[in-house]
Amino acid sequence: MKTVGNLKIHLIGGMVSGVVLFILIRQFVHTITVMDDEEIAFALTVGFLGAVYTGRFISLLFINEKRQVPAIVLVVLSMLFLTSCFFASLFVSKAIQRQDFFHDFLFPLSFLIMSLTLGMLIKLFRTRIFTHLREAQILAANSQSELQNLQSQLSPHFLFNTLNNMYGLSITSPDKVPALLLQLSDLLRYSVYDAREMFVPLKEELRYINNYMEFEKIRIGERLHLNTVVEPFDDTADMIAPMLLIVFIENAFKHSKNTISDKIYIEIMIRRWSDSILFSVKNSRGEAPHERSGGLGLENVKKRLSLLYPNQYDLNIDDGDKYFTVQLQLKIKKHEEDQLSDSR
Repeated sequence: MKTVGNLKIHLIGGMVSGVVLFILIRQFVHTITVMDDEEIAFALTVGFLGAVYTGRFISLLFINEKRQVPAIVLVVLSMLFLTSCFFASLFVSKAIQRQDFFHDFLFPLSFLIMSLTLGMLIKLFRTRIFTHLREAQILAANSQSELQNLQSQLSPHFLFNTLNNMYGLSITSPDKVPALLLQLSDLLRYSVYDAREMFVPLKEELRYINNYMEFEKIRIGERLHLNTVVEPFDDTADMIAPMLLIVFIENAFKHSKNTISDKIYIEIMIRRWSDSILFSVKNSRGEAPHERSGGLGLENVKKRLSLLYPNQYDLNIDDGDKYFTVQLQLKIKKHEEDQLSDSR
């Protein structure tokens, strides 16, 4: 049924185009001669449309199995089309007035080449555009699938680390466990239910980060020296990819806690700068012999940045001897931008 419908559309479109083309050609021919103007216009219209559709079939010879069209073919055909247009316009007047055999032969030849190459170019450019569009759709689908896989790893990664920490704390400081469980409940509620969108309000993400830092204060206790500067983002249109910044913060707490130093030093800064977020986190490293920064979470967040913020972020990581520092400048997404990307 779909094929029949497409055939009807092509037939109707061809008929309409033929009528319009006949009227235009007849007007042009009438400016040159009034003798047999309708016959000449009809012959030119039929010849032009027939050659155009013939050129569409000939163009199939230049399309490979992967539906790709070499650029050199398009260049050569375009030059041939422009050249034939020039000669057709040069010889048309004398050919219609039938002044000599030379023009009677050259005009139909150049007109035929012009029509054939036009049909070929229409088909080849259409094929090239649809091929690139299909490749872009496949790339977008692969990126979406990869992004979903990355997001599905975030909550388990956080949960495993937290449960391991709470197990140790239940042995050393069991009185802290009830408060931690309440705090953990709020954190998991956000990560499981609220952080499933592609972008979430920045205000909600910062609230989650603040809850996480409070959670870590209870868990670590007096050993922690935490210095934070977090500006409020009250604009509900400000959006960010969920669970993005928290990976760096979680990494800071995790690796500074694993050191043998008596004190843990962590500095966290989140500020607005024009239409961007300025984010930095710095944590002490101590002298743990087998400490390894980064890991699964850090690799995932780098991939998410490249997928969600192409050419819209600047990430610098300094893995020093005493401190591990992350600096990130990230463009703020707007709610309208998020809706536009979804509609596409």
